[in-house]
Amino acid sequence: MKHEPFNESTEMYLKTAVELTNGSGDLVPISALAERLGVSVVSATEMVHRLQKQGLLAHTPYKGIALTPDGVRQATALIRSHHLWERFLWEKLDFAWEEVHDLACRLEHATDTAVTERLAVFLGQPTTCPHGNPTPDADGRITPPDDTPLTELKPGQSGQISRIFPESNLLLNYLAARNLKPKQVIIVQEIAPFNGPIGVLCCAEIHHLGPEIAAHIFIKVAGGK
Repeated sequence: MKHEPFNESTEMYLKTAVELTNGSGDLVPISALAERLGVSVVSATEMVHRLQKQGLLAHTPYKGIALTPDGVRQATALIRSHHLWERFLWEKLDFAWEEVHDLACRLEHATDTAVTERLAVFLGQPTTCPHGNPTPDADGRITPPDDTPLTELKPGQSGQISRIFPESNLLLNYLAARNLKPKQVIIVQEIAPFNGPIGVLCCAEIHHLGPEIAAHIFIKVAGGK
């Protein structure tokens, strides 16, 4: 049975809180939640108070929120469902890499745990989503990524794209059109001054990426960080 809209909203707040910390458990500012979800800080604060009353998070005034164990459990279950649906749509139904994120967002809220775990077995227990982000295991554990934002690389450095985070339909379509996907090797050619674009070589083509886009691309740097 499909969840009610309020429940979907609740789940998205919990999921976003986990994603913003990569599972580290650090405090998440309410302003960061609001920005990521595209809502006002006032709306985000109201939802935080609701979730606190439900025992799903703890709020430290002027610092941020942290999920309770129950909040983490619900959030990681949702992320696991989302990633597995992305894998299924991409690998088994041949949807395009850039299409599966939005489709999985619609499916994740309506999936029971039993279905999620059947999907995991069917797909061979994948450890990442198609965009390279680590998939929580059945117990909610997330392996911390070992990579570096493209914005931190210097000219001459190279590496393999490891993941795209956070995803959005607009971003994924932009990157797919340029074949900037996980496992592709890139070399930083130049970085324009004054926060200008980053020139990268990928698949024999040079692409100039603005810092906002580059911040979503994570790299496994050749030879380590």
